[in-house]
Amino acid sequence: MSAKNIVQYLLDEAGTTHAEQAGISLTNKPAPLYRLLVLAVLMSTRIKAELAVSAARELAEFGTPQKMCDATWQQRVEALDRGHYVRYDESTSTALGKGARALLDEYHGDLRRLRAKADGDIDVLRDKLTALPRLGPAGADIFCREVQLVWPELRPFFDKKALAGAEKLGLPTAPHRLADLVEGPDLARLAAALVRATLDRGLAAEITKAA
Repeated sequence: MSAKNIVQYLLDEAGTTHAEQAGISLTNKPAPLYRLLVLAVLMSTRIKAELAVSAARELAEFGTPQKMCDATWQQRVEALDRGHYVRYDESTSTALGKGARALLDEYHGDLRRLRAKADGDIDVLRDKLTALPRLGPAGADIFCREVQLVWPELRPFFDKKALAGAEKLGLPTAPHRLADLVEGPDLARLAAALVRATLDRGLAAEITKAA
């Protein structure tokens, strides 16, 4: 099986982004970008991705920084608990409130302003993201992996977990060579699928066997 065929098989089997799983129709608009950021915050902790996605769905009612600020701490906790995000619910509720306030104060609640300040520099973008409460380097990677769908200046963005999946499957590990195997809009899907190949031994074994 050629590298392109392996990639297509991978996309077919595991090419759903976390944003899609969380019900986020990602566009370059403030609300969906903020919901993606919240998802990245939730995925920054040592918790299963499925639980983070479930919690992000429950938090959709607070889908802008202003709505997140206006919600009470208890309302945020209850939404997290409905998504079974119970281990870190209280501290995450606090972090989400502080993060929303920081976004309102620094960027008027619009992540496109953060994008503009980064001016295409991924290192600057990651630094600004990790300055937000509870959003660590892993969360910044998750945000960048997914937002490259609508922020093309980040393409191709493959973090260490995605590149580990590429290596496991015998695919190129140089980002631009890997990017040559798909169309630009599919890069976010490919990055998400490669991370799943890294974490899911069964998926990697299935693809390797098919190849």
